[in-house]
Amino acid sequence: MPAKKFYSTLFLMSFILISNSPIFGQKFEGKQKDIDQILQNIKTFSQHVMNSDYEAIANAYTSDGKIFPGNRDIIAGIEPIKKYWVLPEGVQTSYHKITPEEIKVIKKYAYDYGYYEGKTKRADGSESSWKGKYVIVWRKVKGDWKIYLDIWNNL
Repeated sequence: MPAKKFYSTLFLMSFILISNSPIFGQKFEGKQKDIDQILQNIKTFSQHVMNSDYEAIANAYTSDGKIFPGNRDIIAGIEPIKKYWVLPEGVQTSYHKITPEEIKVIKKYAYDYGYYEGKTKRADGSESSWKGKYVIVWRKVKGDWKIYLDIWNNL
């Protein structure tokens, strides 16, 4: 294969690989300011989870927010949501990341879906990894995007 054709083929293959990576596969629709705020709130939420800041986690939700954890009833309201997120003594989420595939803003509501992953460190020092998929419905409350509905399940 001549060098020119080889490098053209290599460039094309690299472009295909890069364009199919998650960062290029994301689809965001709406005002950039709203998208940026939702992305920041996603990042901040993960930080609160890793810091075991249960008050901040609960305050990421609307006052009438609901979570839909797997194999459990719907949990509604700030205090019950906060209670759900509290980990047992000596257990910590050492890593938490949310990667949205799509965010769509529709007036005062938005949704996003994608994947999450993390690691939990147990009191005995052992660690477990987990990942799954999620859907979040956001609602704009007093200029800030809050989680209204939050459902997830493991892969």
